[in-house]
Amino acid sequence: MLNVTDDIHPLTDFKRRTPEFLERLRASGRPLVLTVNGKSEAVVLTPEAFDKLWELADFAEAIKGIRRGLDEAAAGKGIPIDEAFEQIRRVHGNAADPLRRKNPWRN
Repeated sequence: MLNVTDDIHPLTDFKRRTPEFLERLRASGRPLVLTVNGKSEAVVLTPEAFDKLWELADFAEAIKGIRRGLDEAAAGKGIPIDEAFEQIRRVHGNAADPLRRKNPWRN
């Protein structure tokens, strides 16, 4: 969570006191917002915070895709699974039919 009082600083202060700001960043785990002429210009994160943010964004994109697929299915779009597998086989060949063997929803 960003703390407006402690986490927003002019870029010039960051340049002058970089080690101090980096230590604060590591200790708090909160991002730093750097400003130029009073307007935000950059956000500095620890690598761990960046990784977590990236992972959450990736997860959100996956959820978005799942929701889109569910909405399309509810609207009657799409094709039956057997037809989809057949199209895949036509494009990629029928070598040992791995789709049929690995599909847990088939009898």
